[in-house]
Amino acid sequence: MAVDHIEIETGADKARAFAARLPRPVRFAAVGCVGLLTDLAAFTVVAGFGHHPLAARLASLGIATLVTWQLNRLLTFARSNRAQTDEAMRYLAVTAVAQGTSYAVFATLVLTALAALPQAALIVGAAAGAIVSYNGHRLFAFAPRARPAISRAIASRGFNRT
Repeated sequence: MAVDHIEIETGADKARAFAARLPRPVRFAAVGCVGLLTDLAAFTVVAGFGHHPLAARLASLGIATLVTWQLNRLLTFARSNRAQTDEAMRYLAVTAVAQGTSYAVFATLVLTALAALPQAALIVGAAAGAIVSYNGHRLFAFAPRARPAISRAIASRGFNRT
């Protein structure tokens, strides 16, 4: 008996198939919740070792960023048809702006009104960063790679490239 094609569905494939049925903002929010939980857990652990909240948040942001990049790439946004390194650099640029926003809000709150509740400051900062993040990732980091303008112009006139 010959087997020409065997399909093996991995956990990632199942997750991707399930996620594809949900609207993109819902997928982004779910990934964001996982990222937020990662951020909170890492922050609490690092701060628990006696590190200042501002330093602990830098560490937790880095860890959460790695987690959300992979999950967004897997579940939220379609493949961009870019090299993974190019996509990663675009993701990093958007994330730097979003996480910078998140960190600035966090730092302001943790140094003032929420000094006694740094996890609450983290959540407020994360919410501010999420708005920047979603739009930046949707419009830039994971945006499909467009065909060159000349190709679009030729295609719109009905010319075929040979």
